[in-house]
Amino acid sequence: MPIKPAPVWVTRHEEGWKVKREGAQRASVITRKQEEAFEIGGNIARREHTEVYLTGRNGQIRLRNSFGHDPASRKN
Repeated sequence: MPIKPAPVWVTRHEEGWKVKREGAQRASVITRKQEEAFEIGGNIARREHTEVYLTGRNGQIRLRNSFGHDPASRKN
């Protein structure tokens, strides 16, 4: 079974917003605008077939988007 790529997190940073893969030591990108950071994070997540999370200023998850191979839901 293939290993699932680490999710991408968009969180507050002292200089704006950072885009960072879960478990990474450093941010991939730091931007001034939250919207720009979430777009970049979404592009990374789409390319790697994983999820992107956006946290608000309070640290709680505001948005989540999945680009993985989600199984199709079936009617039983």
